[in-house]
Amino acid sequence: MASSLDIVREYKGRPPSEPSLPALHLNRVDSAHELDERRREALAEVDRAKFSSFHVKVCFVAGVGFFTDAYDIFAINIASTMLGYVYGSQQVLTPDQDLAIKIATPIGNLFGALLFGWLADIIGRKRMYGIELIIIVMGTLCQALAGHGPGISLIAVLIFWRFLMGIGIGGDYPLSAVIASEFAAARSRGRLMTAVFAFQGWGTFTASLVSLVVVSAFKKQIIHDDPVTLRHVDYCWRLLIGLGCIPGVVALYFRLTIPETPRFTMDIARNVEQATSDIENVLATGDYYIDPDAAVQRADAPKASRRDFLKHFRKRENCRVLFCTAYSWFANDIVFYGLGLNSSNILTTIGFGNITATNNLGVYENLRNVSVGNLILSTAGLIPGYWVSFLFIDTWGRKPIQLMGFSVLTAIFIIMGFGYDALNSSQSNKKVFVFLWCLADFFQNFGPNVTTFVIPGELFPTRYRSTAHGISAASGKLGAIVAQVVFTRLKDDGGRKGEEHFLKHILEIFALFMLSGIFSTLFLPETKEKSLEELSNEDQEGFIQGVRHTEGRNGTFVSA
Repeated sequence: MASSLDIVREYKGRPPSEPSLPALHLNRVDSAHELDERRREALAEVDRAKFSSFHVKVCFVAGVGFFTDAYDIFAINIASTMLGYVYGSQQVLTPDQDLAIKIATPIGNLFGALLFGWLADIIGRKRMYGIELIIIVMGTLCQALAGHGPGISLIAVLIFWRFLMGIGIGGDYPLSAVIASEFAAARSRGRLMTAVFAFQGWGTFTASLVSLVVVSAFKKQIIHDDPVTLRHVDYCWRLLIGLGCIPGVVALYFRLTIPETPRFTMDIARNVEQATSDIENVLATGDYYIDPDAAVQRADAPKASRRDFLKHFRKRENCRVLFCTAYSWFANDIVFYGLGLNSSNILTTIGFGNITATNNLGVYENLRNVSVGNLILSTAGLIPGYWVSFLFIDTWGRKPIQLMGFSVLTAIFIIMGFGYDALNSSQSNKKVFVFLWCLADFFQNFGPNVTTFVIPGELFPTRYRSTAHGISAASGKLGAIVAQVVFTRLKDDGGRKGEEHFLKHILEIFALFMLSGIFSTLFLPETKEKSLEELSNEDQEGFIQGVRHTEGRNGTFVSA
């Protein structure tokens, strides 16, 4: 008997007016064995597919979203300094204002990851993909256009729009991860997902670069501004934030036109015929066609439900995997965002920290210093770490990289924390401290920051893959919230404001979280070069149990 892919090849290229593939089966019911065999053969075709231009398209369409996400998240670190000059008391935001602006986005991330992760498993990856980007673009644009007046606070308006933008950014995590993993071949899936996530590094770099360009462009105007209003600094932060929506607008069309993943069509929509056709056409040409008049044959396969979800994750091994992916991401983001929060310490050490501005020239020099300093930190550890992960993730494996990252980071933070006073006792020792800080940033990305994104996109059944990834991502954003709230309050504890007296103890706490990440990683399986079905921990033999019914324009033609 000809395989499903042979049938597709035979009828490939027929114009829409001729009978489509599903219509050929209108008057017969496939046995459970035939449908099951057809499913496994089609999914194996995805896992064996050669890297093609379609995979490049998926990488860039998903990656541009992460570029936008990182730009919008980290641009506020520079923009908050600008906001302080224009709207702050004594040219600086209060600690509560600064914290609220920066924490609004991670809180939105938490809700967005849970909501969009769940919806992508219920409604579909394609139907939700692009909606989160529309939210990001709208939230970004509204921040840049936000007004200030007697009856409304600009800071409060920004907090609202950054929370809304955060919901969209949070939704991008499970959607982009799952779409990339479900289209990728098994041997290159890690590199494809890492390449998508690595756009974050370029987004952070670009935010600092745009800030430097904008501040330099307004240098003369800033110097000659009214020192009370600093009108052109107001232009600077609006341009810095607003320009972040441009890559999102460019990517929006492509996100709305990307096809549904064959695995969703196969296992959740349970339309084996359409999924088989999509696999053949999409991987070969990047195009796909759905005949609205064709009969739709629904397979009898496991269906997502609350009872089925609890049944799957009630099993000890499945529950343990979900807990470990979520906790690993939580521990990672506590440190990842904790490093970002305290980067001012490093910027000051290397001569690019905040300075007290006594005049308009001081304002310009301070903004320029902050921009250049963040560029240096991005290129010193952030970007290289992502791309070293890209080189090794499909050869060395996800679990070894995550274990190595957590282990090296534990050692680095023990040295930095317990040796903090000695490392900051002289200028030469401070150079060692800066080196260790950049090394920590490098191994964060050549380590758990990448793998905690990749692994949850591979380990779970198709019908719960996006939901479980969303739970893991939300756990990570909870870690980011903890880092921003707790460590911001703690860093000056026991000393005068601005001394960061407690920073050495924060670094010691980081070491503890990195150590705990080692133990959570030990319980995770290796996912390298394995199919998503093999990693789902479900028996694939007999996954499809028969045909429920075949639907056409005139209703149900065949019942199982």
